[in-house]
Amino acid sequence: MSLRSPRPGARSNGVFRPIGFDATVVVTVLSVLSVISACGAATTSSSRPTLAPYVPTPQDVVDRMLVDAAVTSSDVVYDLGSGDGRVVITAAKKYGAHGVGIDIDPDRISESRSNARSAGVSALVEFQRGDILQADVSRATVVTLYLVSSANLKLRPILTRQLRPGARIVSHAFGMGDWQPEKVDRFKDTRGDDRVIYVWRADGTIRP
Repeated sequence: MSLRSPRPGARSNGVFRPIGFDATVVVTVLSVLSVISACGAATTSSSRPTLAPYVPTPQDVVDRMLVDAAVTSSDVVYDLGSGDGRVVITAAKKYGAHGVGIDIDPDRISESRSNARSAGVSALVEFQRGDILQADVSRATVVTLYLVSSANLKLRPILTRQLRPGARIVSHAFGMGDWQPEKVDRFKDTRGDDRVIYVWRADGTIRP
């Protein structure tokens, strides 16, 4: 009777043991792979990340944006990434303008509709859940933005292609690359923070 352990690759009691075989290691590896697979599936099934974090524009900055855009009752104001709806609600309440807010977050859309009812302007505004990069803004005479520079650059060709000449684009804080604005409004808000608003006017030129 031999007391030696069977050498790797030999048969022991009729069972072939491959070199380096360890059942515990195999089970562990399979477990890790299953976790990685699950994480990958969750990432794949989630929606596209938003183009900018949700940070509400202070109300006094909203008021200034609408003044800079020279909004009147004849305007149709589109707010892309509309959050709680305050831009189009203010445009409707102060100027009688029609407005459309578009946001990818369903909670923000519900909140906006509730805010519009509370403000008594539901007949003038609507809120749509959707991807602003896929939005049809051809009806807009004013488009408002509070995104980030990279998002503005993605929107630039879309806006300049769809908007009719004379339509205004108003952005809080962020520019549009080498497209020079018609107006730059720098000021301090009611809390003493520095703010800047950019205004462009569509002229029929598509800017990629």
